Amino acid sequence: MPSRSGTARARSRRLARLSATAAKRMPTIDRLADGLVHAGLAVTAALLAYLPTRAIGLREGFWAAITALVVAQTDLAAVRSTARDQALGAALGGLVGLAFAQWPLPLVPRYAGAVAIAVLAAWSANIASAARLSGVTATIILLVPHQNSAGQMMVARITEVCWGIASAFAVAAPAGWLRARLSEEA
Repeated sequence: MPSRSGTARARSRRLARLSATAAKRMPTIDRLADGLVHAGLAVTAALLAYLPTRAIGLREGFWAAITALVVAQTDLAAVRSTARDQALGAALGGLVGLAFAQWPLPLVPRYAGAVAIAVLAAWSANIASAARLSGVTATIILLVPHQNSAGQMMVARITEVCWGIASAFAVAAPAGWLRARLSEEA
């Protein structure tokens, strides 16, 4: 007998497949209209996240833009869920990456250990959906060249992720409200 979480995951995968199939069966003009809405949302969130980064002291604003692109959606529940995963994954991976950056081992074993621990920590904390980002952030801390300390890089990365999340919410909240109002009128 499958576990509850296994059953829930199977239902979720089935629902995603059904949704994708339904979207493919939509008339092309409807798909283009939905795509245009999502493209506008994505561009607006990414620009809102990226453009002011230098002025607010973030040197690698592209991380904020990437986060905004990942988080921005028209469904606020999905925005909240994705934002939570992004924030927790960045924080967890940043902390693990920082810890492993201090160890006096060669880079490859430190890196491998950091990614493994970051992913396992997310799973252990019951936030498996944040595990990949946790590993990505540990990778950034250990492998991306930077001029500052690993601690400063961790703080910058988490700040950029949070700024990207805030930007996505700033765009998605009014879009979600408008979408709900238009659905009520239809």
